[in-house]
Amino acid sequence: MTETNFEATPPKKHRSRVGTAFHRLGSPPYFYALAGKLVPWAGGLSALFFAYSLYAGLVIAPTDYEQGESFRIIYVHVPSAWLSMLVYAILAACGAISLIWRMKLAESLARACAPIGASYTFLALVTGSIWGKPMWGTWWVWDARLTSELVLLFLYLGYMALQSAFSDRRTASRASAILALVGVVNLPIIHYSVDWWNTLHQGATILKTSAPSIHPSMLIPLLAMVLAFHLHFFTVALMRIRCEILEDEKRTHWVQQLGTSR
Repeated sequence: MTETNFEATPPKKHRSRVGTAFHRLGSPPYFYALAGKLVPWAGGLSALFFAYSLYAGLVIAPTDYEQGESFRIIYVHVPSAWLSMLVYAILAACGAISLIWRMKLAESLARACAPIGASYTFLALVTGSIWGKPMWGTWWVWDARLTSELVLLFLYLGYMALQSAFSDRRTASRASAILALVGVVNLPIIHYSVDWWNTLHQGATILKTSAPSIHPSMLIPLLAMVLAFHLHFFTVALMRIRCEILEDEKRTHWVQQLGTSR
């Protein structure tokens, strides 16, 4: 009589639990309820970090010896520029998931993220222009980083235009996903433009292989502001995706029950 090996059973159970959790997360009713619970916490934390970073950056942080008080726009410009690229990367990832696995929740997340990312990109361009006037003597130059960031804004606008160009939301999502994936090539251009070309835009001061070339009294409020922006994006994205889910699932039984219960 041969011995039976039972050691493979727990990993299978573990994998089944992980798979079940993943499928639950991809379920619109489950994600809708989860997002509703997370929004107040993320929004509250975002407000706290915004309050601290604004006070520390605008009041406590010392004046820069070269740029004077104008450097303080960094506390809005840098986080918005970072988020403009991060949100687009999420947009493209959702596009790939929707094309490969046809996951409706990924399509909803992409539609929810696009206007937020466009807003961050516009904010980065506007604050960069305001910052460039005293530093460069002009509101705009066709600098490699500025130009590629402007292209990113057009990619966001093109994505949203494609979403509105089709009456069928699934067809619109597939067409927009292809554009998002093609536009990913612009992200490394934005990031490495100051290294690849001779530009007016300053190089990296925080994400460097060596120590950041910014004093801690200025760096800590900046990092807090970056976290505040991330939490703000998380909050707004969850709020918007709840609306997208309701629009996608408006004919389902659980949404109709949700409407009658209110």
